[in-house]
Amino acid sequence: MRTQVGIIGAGPAGLFLSELLHRHGIASVILESRSREEIEGTIRAGVLENWTVDLMNQLGVGERMMREGHFHTGITLRFKGQSHHLDMVELTGGKKVTVYPQHEVIKDLVAHRLAQGAEIHFGVKDVALHDIVSDRPFITYAQADGTPAMLTCDFIAGCDGFHGPSRQAIPAAARKEFQKIYPYGWLGILTEAPPSHHELIYARHDRGFALLSMRSPEIQRLYIQCDPKDDMALWPDARIWSELHQRLETVDGWTLTEGPIIQKGIIAMRSFVCETMRHGRLFLAGDAAHIVPPTGAKGLNLAVADVLVLSRALEKFYAQGDGAGLDAYAATCLARIWKGERFSWYMTTMLHTDEAASPFEHRIREADLDYVVSSRAAATALAENYVGLPI
Repeated sequence: MRTQVGIIGAGPAGLFLSELLHRHGIASVILESRSREEIEGTIRAGVLENWTVDLMNQLGVGERMMREGHFHTGITLRFKGQSHHLDMVELTGGKKVTVYPQHEVIKDLVAHRLAQGAEIHFGVKDVALHDIVSDRPFITYAQADGTPAMLTCDFIAGCDGFHGPSRQAIPAAARKEFQKIYPYGWLGILTEAPPSHHELIYARHDRGFALLSMRSPEIQRLYIQCDPKDDMALWPDARIWSELHQRLETVDGWTLTEGPIIQKGIIAMRSFVCETMRHGRLFLAGDAAHIVPPTGAKGLNLAVADVLVLSRALEKFYAQGDGAGLDAYAATCLARIWKGERFSWYMTTMLHTDEAASPFEHRIREADLDYVVSSRAAATALAENYVGLPI
């Protein structure tokens, strides 16, 4: 089998790239190790930047998002029992964010691509990349039924996440990587309960960070800071609700609405960048090249930005024989990635408590928050990063 662009991974990066290439008349094939049911059923958070929402509508995949998404004009920062609303629309000249889970984005993209006749091969195994520094790279894999297969292509897009084979196909000596492991994780729950607040609440408390989010009018998503190595057995439902109440409480008597917990789990937090986003005919995009802690809500948006840059570069290559965009791909993406990494690190360190931090550092974090809510300039800087920098 042959195509122009072989895409490894049917997450947001791979699916958006396939859709963008299709609009330019460029053929692609997507290889995905999981089943369609798995990728569409894995519940993931999703805060879409203003420009990402616009792009989905331009691509014709935004109808359900516009009907079912939650459009937030601001966020609430909460510390010392006080709530502080940041009006994103007012601070950024009309921009807002949309809460629409990542797995719903994937459902919309998969359905749209398949309706257009796209080739998406689910459940493939043993994916391996070959001859990536030649002008005829190829991918070998086993189909869902175990049959060996090969895909030859002009370019390979590695959109297969942090643990996928694409980045590992680049020799270790050639990879320039940066990483920070945070000393805390998030315990996340889904609960059957009506909304406790009309927008996201980011709370800093002496007991640790808490985040109140939402999924639908009936399902809410909440997180609390914990040790990433904690055993879930240490977190019965009663303890989770107790911590949420304490960390989200306010002096004005605001209350949190409880409900049955239908899902819970702990995730570790890291920041990671592989600056070697191109090696020969292989291009990395999304989580294959960079990871951010979820505090800044940047992961999906950075992935989409990567493939938007890549699709534009490929369009010029095929239409005009101009490879300058491909040569500049990594540098162009990294300028945005590092800003996203900085913002995610800033939000994470400002809002979380660290047992290893000195009393001085704790006071600095409190001063950070106080400055943000008392300075229009600081609030504007946070808001413009949160809704999405220009692309």
